[in-house]
This record gives sequence, structure tokens and C-alpha cells, in this order.
Amino acid sequence: MVLLNSLVFFSALAAVAFAVPAQEKRVHRQADLSDHTHDDAHNYQYDHEAFLGKEEAKTFDQLTPEESKDRLAKIVDRIDTDKDGYINHAELHYWIKHRQRRYIQDNVNKHWKDYDKNRDDKISWEEYKNTTYGYYLGEEFDDLEDKDTYKSMLIRDERRFKAADRDRDGIATREEFTAFLHPEEFDHMRDVVVQETMEDIDMDKDGKVNLDEYIGDMYTPEERENEPDWVQTEKKHFTEFRDINKDGFLDAAEVAQWVLPGEVDHADNEAKHLIHETDTDKDGQLSLSEVFNQLDYIKISTITDYGGMRVDDHDEL
Repeated sequence: MVLLNSLVFFSALAAVAFAVPAQEKRVHRQADLSDHTHDDAHNYQYDHEAFLGKEEAKTFDQLTPEESKDRLAKIVDRIDTDKDGYINHAELHYWIKHRQRRYIQDNVNKHWKDYDKNRDDKISWEEYKNTTYGYYLGEEFDDLEDKDTYKSMLIRDERRFKAADRDRDGIATREEFTAFLHPEEFDHMRDVVVQETMEDIDMDKDGKVNLDEYIGDMYTPEERENEPDWVQTEKKHFTEFRDINKDGFLDAAEVAQWVLPGEVDHADNEAKHLIHETDTDKDGQLSLSEVFNQLDYIKISTITDYGGMRVDDHDEL
């Protein structure tokens, strides 16, 4: 049985401090560019995965320097679509978007095999529920220590499934199941994304997010630990940017603006960031030699997992 396989999407949201303007710093359940926090002072692992892909980055670290250069050369050649020997911003931006789409596609395909039990190329709510919760349904979660959490997960799953099921037939097509797994990618799932975010962060359940709840979603201080500078920065962002009506709280509309800022293109921001960090001659593009010169930077930093970086001929751009 696949127990709660997809419920990772409902876990508490991690902090990601992108090197972008304040209003762009949180996207709910976006397929993260990396598992690592993007901190400009220590962002090597972040940009490494963004350039290579998380799965590729894992294998990349096992290669010899010669093998690393050979693999990077193939990657650069794939990104360099006009074959002029350089990676420009447009090419890198397109590549990152491509990896995002590939990640979502691969993720849906992986889960599809788990949940489409009768192999009719559809997933009913019953199939999903029974596969995810199975045995525990009959027992009402009584043998689980935190049964209230599992019950709330079931309720949340069903609510999200119904929102994704646009024709309300209780059966998800591949498109609908994609909306279920990746609601941040679909406009009609916006309300669900905001509701889930509020439920995750609004600890006192007053329908608003206060400063402590906002910071608590990102940072839990260790004993005798000095508060990092970025926490002070986030507190300032809360006051100056997030809290639009200046009442000391974030309401649902303000949370929506925070987690789903529709005008933000994170792939564009990451492309700009990687070029800024790697473009040593500052001509606005990356040569193969510049990529090689930043090999250590690439090997221990991050920009996109999205299912792993492939250089196979069948991986069409």
C-alpha cells in the first residue's frame, strides 16, 4: 500500500529566501528549484540543483572532474539552442521552465501508476482514498497516535480533489490529477492553495496570520541561537510589503498576494541570478569556459530538480 504518498504536498511550508524582491519570496508548494534554502552567502547547493536538476546533481557529485566537465559540456550544448557557443538569459530561462514542466509531468506519471488501480487511465476519489489511507479507513485511524492529523489530511485531500475535479464526476483525468498534485499551477485552484496556507500557518485559528505565525512558518530558533539576519529582513517584509492594509495581520487576500503573486516568474529570476554569479566577464551570457571555471560553484549549489537533468535525445525541449 502506498501510505500518504502524495501528502507531502500538504506538509508545513518551508522557508525559501530567494534572491529576489520581497513580494516574490513565497510560492505555495511550488516545485522547489532545490531542497536547499537559497541564501546568496551560501547558495552553492541551490544553484547547482537549479542548473543540473536535483537528481542529476546527486549523481554529478559522484563524478570525477573530467567526467563532470564532459557532462556539463553536454548540458550546456542542450541549453545553447542557437549553437553560438554561449548561454544567454533567454536560453537559460527557457531551460529552467522546461525542467519545471518536466518535473511536474514526471511527478504526475509516477503517482498515476500508484493510484490508477484498475488501469482505466483515470483516478477516482475512491481509488486515491483507498490507496492512500487503505487499512486505516476501516479503523477510523484509531491505532494511530495522531489520528486527528490523519483525519484532517483525509478531509483536506477530498476537498482538494473535488476542487481539481472540474466536471464533478468523482474521477480525475490526468489534467485534473495534475491540478490536484500541483494546485499552484492552476488558476481555478487558487482558493484551495490560499486556504491550505492559512490552515498551515494560522496557529491560533483566528482567520489571520500574525507576525509570529509568519516567522514561525519559516524559522524555529535553537536554544541560545542568535537570530539570523534574514529573519529580521522577513519581519521587515511582513510589515512593509505583506501587510498591505497595515493592521498587523495577513488576511486571506494578503496571503494570496504573498504565496501566489501571479506576475512573478521565478525561472526568470533564477536565470538572472545564475548568470550574475557565473558570468565573470560580465557580457550577459555564459561561455563553456565560464561554466567550467565555476565548476565548484555549480557542483555545490542549486536551481531546478524537476525530475532530474537529462541529456538524452528523447528529452525534447
